[in-house]
Amino acid sequence: MTGPVIAPATGPGTTTGAGAYAAAGVDIDAGSAAVEGMAAAVRATYTNRVLSDVGAFGGLFAAGGLGADPVLVASTDGVGTKVKLAAEVGGRWRGIGADLVNHCVNDILVQGARPLFFLDYVAAARLDPAIVVEVVTGMAEACRAGGCALLGGETAEMPGVYAPGALDVAGTIVGVVERADVLPRPDDMAAGDLLVALASSGPHTNGYSLVRHLLDEHRPEVTPDLVDALLEPHRCYLEPVLAWRRDGVALSALAHITGGGLLDNLPRVLPAGLAARIDRSAWTVPEPFATLVRWGDLPDEEAFRVFNMGIGMVAVLPAGSPPPPGSFAIGTLVARTGSAVEL
Repeated sequence: MTGPVIAPATGPGTTTGAGAYAAAGVDIDAGSAAVEGMAAAVRATYTNRVLSDVGAFGGLFAAGGLGADPVLVASTDGVGTKVKLAAEVGGRWRGIGADLVNHCVNDILVQGARPLFFLDYVAAARLDPAIVVEVVTGMAEACRAGGCALLGGETAEMPGVYAPGALDVAGTIVGVVERADVLPRPDDMAAGDLLVALASSGPHTNGYSLVRHLLDEHRPEVTPDLVDALLEPHRCYLEPVLAWRRDGVALSALAHITGGGLLDNLPRVLPAGLAARIDRSAWTVPEPFATLVRWGDLPDEEAFRVFNMGIGMVAVLPAGSPPPPGSFAIGTLVARTGSAVEL
């Protein structure tokens, strides 16, 4: 978040000022108002490792004592055009903030890391302080749930770069894992290993350009329940996975099912000689996916690449393992002879 902004000098001898900047399309006061509005929510995420406050030029985080052999894990992402759908249906902005944090938490979780701190970026042609506060409050709530400090970030007003009314959000997360616990473990995987899944809460943050296109084409059939399902925040898998680890579940890999779906994300964590054989009868594809696939007349390969189809996280466990709490078996690893994922 930007700190307090000092307005340009005005008066005799000056050629620009706050009024000139506003006429050019940038409202400095809007950025300052947004920072003031979000400050309490941001501070509520601070742990005793946070050494700076809202408004500092950089966030300070004490890194001592993070572990015996700690490895930092970092990732950056956004929520894509889900922000456009949120705006079109009246501004479900708090969920967008949660989407961003949870997506990033899951991305480092698949490497075994727990989150330490998060940095956000919110940009628009013209900032609406109330909208920015809602988005960042959603981020802060998700950070608190994950034990993650919202350490800092930036708000940017850029007329001419963003279309009027458009908003973009992105975030960077940093976490930590012991070197001995880094995932995946390719040498531990073998044919016959079990694939288990954690259910998604909806499309999460992927496929929304197609979602919005299909909604436009089928507007008379769009129901409030469908819109609610499409805007359900991205599920965070930190707690169930940490619980598995506390219970001694032998994880050899985790895959976050984001853009590219099962077909593109599972191969990212598998050794070259193994493929994932998915049992399509293991789960019922939930709404809203069934409706979107029907409206778009999508073949399986496209549907399972654009959408997560009800599966948000996949874990690889040793053969014969029982599915851990909250998960369900969806297939096994097999020797690869063709595609990396067999549906």
